[in-house]
Amino acid sequence: MIFRPDYINAIIPFIDKPLVKILAGVRRCGKSTIFEMLREELLRRGVPEDRIIQKRYTEMDIPEAITAKTMYEQLRQAMEGKGKCYLLLDEIQEIKGWEKAVNALLEEDGADLYVTGSNSRLMSSEISTYLTGRFVSIPVYTLSFQEYLDFKAGSPLSRRELLEEYIRFGGFPIVALADYEAEQVYQIVNGIYHTVVSRDIVKRHRINRQDLFDRVVRYLIENMGRTFSANSITKFLKSEHRTVSVESIYNYLRWLEQAFIIYPCQRYDLQGKSVLKTQEKYYLADVSLKYCLLGYDRRMLDGALENIVFLELKRRGYDVFIGKNEKKEIDFVATRREERIYVQVCVQLPADSDREVGNLMEIRDHYPKYVVTLNSMDVGVENGIRIVHLADFLLEEKW
Repeated sequence: MIFRPDYINAIIPFIDKPLVKILAGVRRCGKSTIFEMLREELLRRGVPEDRIIQKRYTEMDIPEAITAKTMYEQLRQAMEGKGKCYLLLDEIQEIKGWEKAVNALLEEDGADLYVTGSNSRLMSSEISTYLTGRFVSIPVYTLSFQEYLDFKAGSPLSRRELLEEYIRFGGFPIVALADYEAEQVYQIVNGIYHTVVSRDIVKRHRINRQDLFDRVVRYLIENMGRTFSANSITKFLKSEHRTVSVESIYNYLRWLEQAFIIYPCQRYDLQGKSVLKTQEKYYLADVSLKYCLLGYDRRMLDGALENIVFLELKRRGYDVFIGKNEKKEIDFVATRREERIYVQVCVQLPADSDREVGNLMEIRDHYPKYVVTLNSMDVGVENGIRIVHLADFLLEEKW
């Protein structure tokens, strides 16, 4: 098992607190391994092994007829006579009504509860109804570049070569654990994608026209990092002689978000200091999802680099927006409490760097401003704006 300290450090402050700890992220991003790390941490603290109760609730691991009541009774039986227990419940969203059972285990039985899931309904209003003020959400993402380097410790490849591999192969832990060829990587990621689409979306939401849904997903992936609306998708499909309502498009987008396949990025008006409700961008849970469906092409690099930077900002707890400054656009405006940074992303600076550097210079505040590039020759400082290599940006402890 390869340690991912950021996640265990995020959990530690909440151990033994009367809160349900919810870890949610796309399938195969490493949530179960984080539970193994948590188990080791609890044992290190002196928790008896029989008080750590770990259950997995995927479709393959549970009987089809299990109910929330059955789950509750089974867990109570496992806890009986042991004193305070630590419950690690994996992929719990498969149990309908699990919130009520977890609430009872928290309130009536005094268990210390940790749950994982691959659907953002784990953090929905339904949960707030039963767990008002008694849960904390810890989002889980695929590997950061630093984690990827940790997974590849001992590799004969240079850091530059590993960065190129990370850009091409993405950050699913199962991919990083071995040395695969590109075709094998995309086969693995394709399997993850189709599991999410077929089981978590098409089956759960009873989508009858899967071919249409698949075409919408392909459109999203082809336009990763570009602004568009549900209306523009509808018009595009109409040009292909396919009919779909705007409402259906919104449903598809919501379900893809809930399964953590895509993340929305709204636009932020830097003059009006308000979030705009139109023309969002979407980024993928991992860049490899694009390559496994469309194939790898260096012409996709601009969008891929944006996606990687977006996810790194999210991993570090930032709220991320597209900046709108009159008619100009900033790739990312990222805020975290009182902090803010501005980031432009490009493969390399063009001879006329007005879009990357000039757009940032027009922002009249003193927050850090970065241009992130893949070209080492571009690195430096221009008019107070730091131009940094992608690897250095991703590995910098504090921006």
